[in-house]
Amino acid sequence: MNWWNRILVRLAWPTALLDLWIRWDVASAFFRSGLTKTDSWDKTVFLFQEEYHVPLLPPEVAAALGTFGELFFPPLLLLGLAGRFSALSLSVVNIVAVISYWHVLGKNEAALASHYYWGLLLLVTLLHGPGKLSLDHWVRRRAEARSA
Repeated sequence: MNWWNRILVRLAWPTALLDLWIRWDVASAFFRSGLTKTDSWDKTVFLFQEEYHVPLLPPEVAAALGTFGELFFPPLLLLGLAGRFSALSLSVVNIVAVISYWHVLGKNEAALASHYYWGLLLLVTLLHGPGKLSLDHWVRRRAEARSA
């Protein structure tokens, strides 16, 4: 085994832990946001009517889709089940949030930086996959073992 392969083998578990941490960090942020929307549905719809300006969608539909996305995809992302699809779906939620709330986020550098941060972490999962500590990896290994 050459020196490069030895380095890659030694980095396998730290990389897997980093992938898991990335998924946990993003999933927890989006899931907490989704939970706040379930506290008072009338308040959530009001916010989508008055504060968030989601293009092309009625406020009730935007509120339902946004809440669904923030509650459904984070557990999948955390488990690494359909990891890339979950990361892509949360990226869409993140982009729509920035576009629809730009009039506030554009003035608040810290809030905008958070969205850039989550977008970058989601990009890691999109390009790299959810990693070895994921259900996607486990399912793929089981399928390969059965086909061999």
